[in-house]
Amino acid sequence: MKIIDFRIRPPFGSFLQAIMYRDPARTEDFSRRVGMYQAASVGKQSLELMIAEMDAAGVGLGVVPGRKANPQLGMVANEDIAVLLAKYPGRFVGFAGIDPSTGDDACQEIDATAVNGPFRGIVLEPGVLAEPMQADDRRIYPVYEQCAGKGIPVMIMVGANCGPDVSYSLPVALEHVATDFPRLKIIVAHGGWPWVTQTLQVAIRRPNVYISPDMYMVNMPGFQDYVTAANYFLQDRFLYASSYPFIPLAAGVEYFCGLPFKPEVLPKLLHENAAALLGLDRTE
Repeated sequence: MKIIDFRIRPPFGSFLQAIMYRDPARTEDFSRRVGMYQAASVGKQSLELMIAEMDAAGVGLGVVPGRKANPQLGMVANEDIAVLLAKYPGRFVGFAGIDPSTGDDACQEIDATAVNGPFRGIVLEPGVLAEPMQADDRRIYPVYEQCAGKGIPVMIMVGANCGPDVSYSLPVALEHVATDFPRLKIIVAHGGWPWVTQTLQVAIRRPNVYISPDMYMVNMPGFQDYVTAANYFLQDRFLYASSYPFIPLAAGVEYFCGLPFKPEVLPKLLHENAAALLGLDRTE
């Protein structure tokens, strides 16, 4: 079984101008605070070394998200991710970064990247736009409607530092979207942290919501509740992700597999759920 890591930001293209690589001390500080270390590929900003680390970790496929954000975080161009997908076929899946505030342009970009292009989903980070929005802002609804109608999964950053204040991570906005668009597959990046139990309740109530705590699964308050949810109610809608470069690939897998998951659940979390969501053969 090859692991699918649902959130990898490689040292490549415009990722290198984003804050995670532009300020390596900040990235390393988070890694250290959760008991991890900075991977060699991060310090050397080496894509080839990162791919070798993927191989060593048993990660066969990485989901790479674009980013349309404020200048502090930095933009990640969809064009760069398309180059990465072409250069390393079968190693990465692209999710296009979309700025929903651009109206019709956002919908046209979804068509170009995810409907007619090589991307399998889109990423929305409404709270970190130049003009922050809540996830249920009505200006985003045309994007949700388009993705729901065309079967395009949407990764939404709802959790942790996803806006100017903690209100942008409140799960009530997420539930509004999941309720208004029941056919829309929603992946909750950062797992709604720190509102862990509340976000899990939204996912239990709304069967179109998938949980991916990524770096907030690692020695953060509330991670035990994610484990319980993955073992029982949400075992078919829980996704493994490292959030590399914050969590090193091999150590992230080792930590995750060392958590008290039921043995029969682990293949779902590491591969099967993601494969089904991405439209891949589960044995691929």
